[in-house]
Amino acid sequence: QVQLVESGGGSVQTGGSLRLSCLASGDIMKTSCMGWWSQVPGRGMVRVARIDTQNITTYLDSVKGRFTISKDNAKNTLYLQMNRLQPEDTAVYFCAAYAVGCSGALRSRGGGTQVTVSS
Repeated sequence: QVQLVESGGGSVQTGGSLRLSCLASGDIMKTSCMGWWSQVPGRGMVRVARIDTQNITTYLDSVKGRFTISKDNAKNTLYLQMNRLQPEDTAVYFCAAYAVGCSGALRSRGGGTQVTVSS
């Protein structure tokens, strides 16, 4: 089982930036579609961005133009650059790998990192 560990969360003011990182214990990113999800207490998981094995990316409409997902296969690390943050971006963000393709069941997920945006 590949372990995923997120870092880089924190508290920022509206308009600020954060860069989240997700370190994998193995080379899962070479073979799996990866993504970042957000979760607010009492609500379900929302996929914010994903990147497939060909580096094709997709984003949630509300973060397009503000967030950028990328990965470094050599470092087994997934990133989420978050710019122009808004209070509604406040959530726990976690990374995960799909079991097959870019939809459906998750193969592995991290424990999450908290992002708090104040107005």
